[in-house]
Amino acid sequence: MPHLALYQPDIPQNTGTMVRMAACLGVDVHLIEPAGFPISNSALKRAGMDYLERARLIRHLNFDTFDNWRQSENRRLLLLTTKSSDSYTNFIFKDSDILLLGRESSGVPETVHEGVDARLTIPMAEGLRSINVAISAGMVLGEALRQTDAFPVTAANAK
Repeated sequence: MPHLALYQPDIPQNTGTMVRMAACLGVDVHLIEPAGFPISNSALKRAGMDYLERARLIRHLNFDTFDNWRQSENRRLLLLTTKSSDSYTNFIFKDSDILLLGRESSGVPETVHEGVDARLTIPMAEGLRSINVAISAGMVLGEALRQTDAFPVTAANAK
């Protein structure tokens, strides 16, 4: 199943929203520190609500620690970025992929850009900068889960 990775997030509400979404979809979230806010249940609880207890949140002290783990697991790293012309809608996802989202304020450093397996973007109207990071995560994760047939099976959709 695809995972989400959050690179040094700045805004607890966005992080809480992505953790809540991941809990609902059964997706692991990797939080790459340092974050721009204290990583605590109280900081995330407002957006994550009572879903935090159901989330699989894995903390990494820094990008190198995360990347060493990722490479040992043989997982592709896919960066969602505005600095790409490759649309996520044309990409073929694998169940072992990790979708990396950068800081709301500055994205990821060039060294991270250079080390990813693919850079994907969301097609947008001309002249606009970016879509909220949590919404972007939901759009691309939804497509990755659809392609890999990894949405949770529930009584309503089990046929």
